Amino acid sequence: MPAHERPDRSGRPDRYDAVIVGGGHNGLVAAAYLARAGKSVLVLERLAGTGGAAVSTRPFSGVDARLSRYSYLVSLLPRKIVRDLDLDFRVRGRTVSSYTPVERDGRPTGLLVGGGERRTREAFARLTGGEREYESWQRFYGMTGRVAEKVFPTLTGPLPTRDELRRRIDDEDAWRTLFEEPIGAAVEANFADDLVRGVVLTDALIGTFADAHDPSLRQNRCFLYHVIGGGTGAWDVPVGGMGALTDALAAAARNAGAVLATGHEAVRVDTDGRAAEVTYRTADGEGTVGARHVLVNASPQELAALTGEAPPNPAEGAQLKVNMLLTRLPRLKDTSVDPREAFAGTFHIAEGYEQLAAAHAQATAGDLPAAPPSEIYCHSLTDPTILGPDLVEQGYQTLTLFGLHTPARLFARDNDAVRDELLKSTLAQLDVHLAEPLANCLATDADGRPCIEAKTPLDLERDLRLPGGNIFHRDLTWPYAQEDSGRWGVETRHANILLCGAGAVRGGGVSGVPGHNAAMAVLETDVG
Repeated sequence: MPAHERPDRSGRPDRYDAVIVGGGHNGLVAAAYLARAGKSVLVLERLAGTGGAAVSTRPFSGVDARLSRYSYLVSLLPRKIVRDLDLDFRVRGRTVSSYTPVERDGRPTGLLVGGGERRTREAFARLTGGEREYESWQRFYGMTGRVAEKVFPTLTGPLPTRDELRRRIDDEDAWRTLFEEPIGAAVEANFADDLVRGVVLTDALIGTFADAHDPSLRQNRCFLYHVIGGGTGAWDVPVGGMGALTDALAAAARNAGAVLATGHEAVRVDTDGRAAEVTYRTADGEGTVGARHVLVNASPQELAALTGEAPPNPAEGAQLKVNMLLTRLPRLKDTSVDPREAFAGTFHIAEGYEQLAAAHAQATAGDLPAAPPSEIYCHSLTDPTILGPDLVEQGYQTLTLFGLHTPARLFARDNDAVRDELLKSTLAQLDVHLAEPLANCLATDADGRPCIEAKTPLDLERDLRLPGGNIFHRDLTWPYAQEDSGRWGVETRHANILLCGAGAVRGGGVSGVPGHNAAMAVLETDVG
C-alpha cells in the first residue's frame, strides 16, 4: 500500500478540522470540498481501498475485465460536483433506453424504447396495436421531465420545505401523482398495456421492496429519484467503470491535501458538540484523533453504533446483483431487434405489471418469485474501455443484471443455497427470450470457471456493511425538509457530527449529494 495511504503515527497531526468516517464516494466528495476550502481533513476507511460500493474490480481470475461490481450507472451525480472538483470523469449516454421482450399471440416480440422518436412510436404501435400507449407515454414522461427540471437543482442547496417544493413544481396533477398517491394509481390511469405498465413501474422498485399501491409511498420516493437525475432522468454509463469516479474523487481529495487512511476502521466517536475524538482500529492496534467536525459516510445504524446510541431499524434490501462476462451477446428470439441494441439499454425480464405484482406477493409470503423479475444492461457496448484490448477484439461483452423483489429475509435460512436457486431461475427467465442458452455465451476464467458472480442482500451486508443489504442505507426520503432533518439534511443530534452517507436526506444512489451537502454545512458553520 502506498505510504501516503497510511499516515504514520509519529508524523500525523493529532487533530483535524474534519475527520470523515468511510471512504465511499460521498465521503470522498466531502473530503475534496473541505480540503479545497483549506480545511485539514482525514478520511478513515476500513477497507484496503477507497470507493465503497462505487468501485471497479476484476472479479474473474486471469481475465482483463474491470467491472462495476456493485453500483453501475450514473444519473444523480450533479455536473456541479464534477465541475467544482475538476474531476477527470466522464459519462456516456445510451442511445437505447430499454428493450422488453414478450410473447404475444404465440410469437416473440418486444418493446424497444429508443433510437429516435419515430422508431419508438412504431415499436409501441406494433406491440399495442395503436397510438394510445405511446401518446400516454409521451405525456407521462413529459410531466416527469418538467418535475425533474424543477427538483434536481434543489438537491445541492439547503432543504426546501414541502410547500416550497410544491410551489416550485407548480403542477398540482404532477404533485398528486408523484408525492401524494401511490404510483400504481397513475400507472393504471395512464397506461392500458400490461407490459408498458410494468416498464414504467420498474423505476419505483429498484432496490425497493414495495407494491405499486403501497400506502407508505416508498415506491413513489424510489420512482422520483429514478426520474429526476440530471434534470432529465437519463441514466448514463461511467466511462472506465464506476471505479473511475471514485478514483477521480480520491485523487481530487488527496491533491487538495486530504489524508486518506485505508485499513483504518473507526470504532467510536465521542463529542461534546464542539470538539470530537474518533477512535480507530488498524492491524497494529488502536489510535485516536481529534476533530472539530466528524462526517460519517456510513449507514444510520453505523452512526448509532459509533456514538453509543440505539440504532434505527434497518431497511431491508431486496435485490440480486449479477456480473457476467460473455464471449458474445446471445441471439434473441425476437429477430426484429439486434442484440447490440436490446442489451445496450435496460433489458427488462419478467417485468410485466402483473408479473411484478405476483413476484411481490410471493416474496411477501416468504417464497422466491416463481418468475424472478430483473433487468440487464451491457456496459461494454457503450464503453469498451473496461475490457482489455484482446477481449474487445474477440467480441467479448459484459452483462450486469439487477434482480427485484428478493428481500433479505428469503436468504436467511441458507444464503448460498438460495442464491444459487435464485440465480438459476433468474437466468431461466432470460433464456425464455433467447434463441440460445445464455450459458453457451459465458466466458470462462483462468481456472475454467464460468465468468459469473451473484450478490444477495446478505452478501452486501457482509461485504459492505449495508444494514439489511439495503443499497440506499434506508428507505429513500422525500427531497424536502422533514421533522429533525436540519438545514441540509445531514445534521444529527450532535452539533458537530454529520451523516454524509446515502442514509442522509436526499441520499441514495451514486450522487455525491450528501457529501456535498455535509461539506457545505461544515463550511457554513465555520463561517458563522
